[in-house]
Amino acid sequence: MNDSTAGGRTVTLKDLANELGIHPSTVSRILHSGTEVARGAASVATAKRVRDLAHKLGYSPDPQATSLRTRRTHLLGVIVPRLSDLVLAIMYEGIEEGAAGLGYSTFVMNSRDNPVEQRRKTDTMLARRVDGLIIGDAHLDNVLLQELRTRKVPFVLMNRRVPGHPSATCDDVLGGQLAADHLWSRGHRNVAVIAGEPYASTAVDRTAGFVDQWKSFGGAISQQAVVWSRFDTAGGREAAENILNACNPRPTALFAVNDFAAIGAMGALRSHGLTVGRDMAVVGFNDTSLAAELPIPLSSVRSPMLDIGRTAVQLLKQVLDGERVEPIRLKPTLCVRESSARAISATLLRQ
Repeated sequence: MNDSTAGGRTVTLKDLANELGIHPSTVSRILHSGTEVARGAASVATAKRVRDLAHKLGYSPDPQATSLRTRRTHLLGVIVPRLSDLVLAIMYEGIEEGAAGLGYSTFVMNSRDNPVEQRRKTDTMLARRVDGLIIGDAHLDNVLLQELRTRKVPFVLMNRRVPGHPSATCDDVLGGQLAADHLWSRGHRNVAVIAGEPYASTAVDRTAGFVDQWKSFGGAISQQAVVWSRFDTAGGREAAENILNACNPRPTALFAVNDFAAIGAMGALRSHGLTVGRDMAVVGFNDTSLAAELPIPLSSVRSPMLDIGRTAVQLLKQVLDGERVEPIRLKPTLCVRESSARAISATLLRQ
């Protein structure tokens, strides 16, 4: 045999067994064991001979045969609202990196945050016999998750959490608190929140973290100063318009639970003749790559997006291995830039 084939053929388990003078089943148990020596398969010396020869001849297992034997495809399905969302795209990079390190492949589908599409895409992935699901579009009131648990489908949540299910997320409550701490320390006492979609834990937790922290300082936030909105720039612009029209006196600072909503809000402020960072402070969330490159750089709570994707894969592997898995919340940090760095002026404080 040459270094990669047996007589011009792909190297098989039988080829290895014939050369070593042992039974093919012994070779199989050694090579497909997750440990150095398969329990009861062979001695340490024999296992080493098998592995060394397999490496020398370039043996690689047949993935279809492996799938039939283990009933696993080593394929993970990922569902997100929109992969065009930069935050989710970065998380998916983390998923791909983490999955590759564990010998898994991944594929992703968009649900557009629509419950009907969520169900349809889930069924499509299960029909392709994925080993497990990473769900990045969970709604707080979604019954699909409980159905998956009842069907014993392995899954974890990513980016958004739902109580009772394993998840890898940013500590969004802490992120909201960091934004409140920052704006209070700069002298702001009249603030508003662009809160995002009420079905998403990211929106609910970031808003709650900010509002509760603000109240703990003795501050007040009126009902009309908390506006639920879409997570995109159009949603942020619309929410900022509502705040400017409804709040009197005008807030001196805005906290948006998403960078894109913050960018939309900055556009609305500009159209009203207001200068971000001077007439009104703005803080976003996620710290996407755009935040630091804007004409007025955006302060933002940095979410560890890559690590969230990597962690989701690790949690799903634990679920697949039958381990008990608890939710993990990764720590955010605050990046202060020109949009909110200045202390509030005496003129704004008197408004």
